[in-house]
Amino acid sequence: MSAKRMTLEARNSSDVSGLSQAVRSLRFAAGLIVLALPLSGCGTGALWDKFMAKDDTFVEEPADKLYNEGLYMMNQKKDPKAASKKFEEVDRQHPYSDWARKSLLMSAYSFYQAGDYDSCIGAASRYVTLHPGSPDAAYAQYLIAASHFDQIPDISRDQGRTEKAINALQEVVRKYPTSEYATSAKSKLEAARDQLAGKEMAVGKYYMEKRDFTAAINRYKSVVTQYQTTRHVEEALYRLTEAYMAIGINGEAQTAAAVLGHNFPDSRWYKDAYNLVKSGGLEPSENQGSYISRAFKKMGLG
Repeated sequence: MSAKRMTLEARNSSDVSGLSQAVRSLRFAAGLIVLALPLSGCGTGALWDKFMAKDDTFVEEPADKLYNEGLYMMNQKKDPKAASKKFEEVDRQHPYSDWARKSLLMSAYSFYQAGDYDSCIGAASRYVTLHPGSPDAAYAQYLIAASHFDQIPDISRDQGRTEKAINALQEVVRKYPTSEYATSAKSKLEAARDQLAGKEMAVGKYYMEKRDFTAAINRYKSVVTQYQTTRHVEEALYRLTEAYMAIGINGEAQTAAAVLGHNFPDSRWYKDAYNLVKSGGLEPSENQGSYISRAFKKMGLG
């Protein structure tokens, strides 16, 4: 065998031996690491926990500081969402303080300003439940009503939210009749009732087009008996005149026209009702026993 070949074989043997030794060293080191991990009782575990732990240190802030920061975000920064977080933090960190009571109401107001009506209703409802005797309970109840009112849909859609608004607004008037919010609640209440009357009129006209006069009469009847103070009542009385004439119940048609003329003599709807009754050879004539007549007398309008 040549010296050169012997030298190469010796070098290769040495390289293999060195590689094997390196692999064994790595395996040994890895074993030491694995053995070290469970040794929590010997200090290594505590050191590992300290190394891996996150800094969850809680720093409690003064209630008045958080509250004033909320006011700053609301008034200066015009950021009601950020303000609501500050007010909620007061309630979280200082739940039994007077600042928490104030912050709960301000949270409701912040949510309202941000257009987060469901959160506003939740916070305001909680305030009314926890602090029913507070001077600010009237405002909390008003925020609930206003949140429902601002979500009233157009008359082509379901009016469930309108009914909730009416109930909440009536609650403001009933519970706090002398408060400054009662006047505004009454105004919103009329608008909400007008919306429901408009919905009834729209459905009534649909039935009239289908020549389902009985169904149409039921819709117009609800406007006359429940929503006499809305702007739709004049047309409802005319439509009742029209529908009753169509099915030959002339007495109710005459009563509807007469009540319309008595309460709204200058209405264009009365002129149409009068001409319609006259075209049938009749005159407007009020039957005092009719539900139409009774509905207006009950309201002091007849």
